[in-house]
Amino acid sequence: MSLMQRISAFLKSPKGQQLVDRGRREMAKPGNQQKLKGLAARLSNRRR
Repeated sequence: MSLMQRISAFLKSPKGQQLVDRGRREMAKPGNQQKLKGLAARLSNRRR
């Protein structure tokens, strides 16, 4: 089984769904969105 198949199977499992839901809840928080935007900005500046 390839890595992508294993990841896909995990994400479809109950444990994987719990992890996805937790990630969505965390990203709904304004503070975490701000941190992610800052990280994306730093990474895009580093590539230039």
